Amino acid sequence: MNGPEIQLTVAPELRIFVPSGRRQGQTALVTDGSSTLGHVIESLGVPLTEAGRILVDGVEAAVSHVPATGERVEVLGVSRPQQIPGAPLRFLLDVHLGTLARRLRLLGVDAAYENEDMGDPALAALSAREKRVMLSRDRGLLRRRELWAGGYVYSDRPDEQLRDVLERFAPVLAPWTRCTACNGRLAPADKDAVQDQLQQGTQRNYDVFAQCTACGRAYWRGAHHSRLVAIVDEAVREFGGEAA
Repeated sequence: MNGPEIQLTVAPELRIFVPSGRRQGQTALVTDGSSTLGHVIESLGVPLTEAGRILVDGVEAAVSHVPATGERVEVLGVSRPQQIPGAPLRFLLDVHLGTLARRLRLLGVDAAYENEDMGDPALAALSAREKRVMLSRDRGLLRRRELWAGGYVYSDRPDEQLRDVLERFAPVLAPWTRCTACNGRLAPADKDAVQDQLQQGTQRNYDVFAQCTACGRAYWRGAHHSRLVAIVDEAVREFGGEAA
């Protein structure tokens, strides 16, 4: 390109997205003279879902601003907790984030999840149609214009992923109220109503059950319950909600 040269700085948390030569603070960047700041930022590898305020010579500017020669552009990260106006807060997760989806559901967070790879266009369209925040580690998916809203999942470790999402979006936690399999709502159930799903030992040893109102799956406090309690207790302790 042979156009205006600007001085660009990206926030430390965004430097994982940009080439290594631009991770040490302010660097010079030659633009084409017609591209907007939004295009310039994305061309460096930063999804706009991760860009917060953009300052031009210290003054906040829109992504539609076309930078001019000599301007100092600073790209900040999103503020936390991040507000997503326009719809109740709920999420859509791609095929690679199944564990995170189940943990969000365990905490009562509305988290739709596609366990088959339906493709980026379909995921983006679903995000827009249902007004869900798209969570993904796929930068290309998060750059799709039709997304309702999105968030990059920075870690590949489920514990860190959960903490990051809870810190960033601050969803209301209501543990033990959603089906971890399908995201439906749970309701108390009599043992007789779920008997066909229970093995003999379960029928003998447990008396308190819940059932998904959408898929019918039965839940009880079985052998893995203590591990789930630990996940819930830690999240509630750090981010609020009720552990019971």
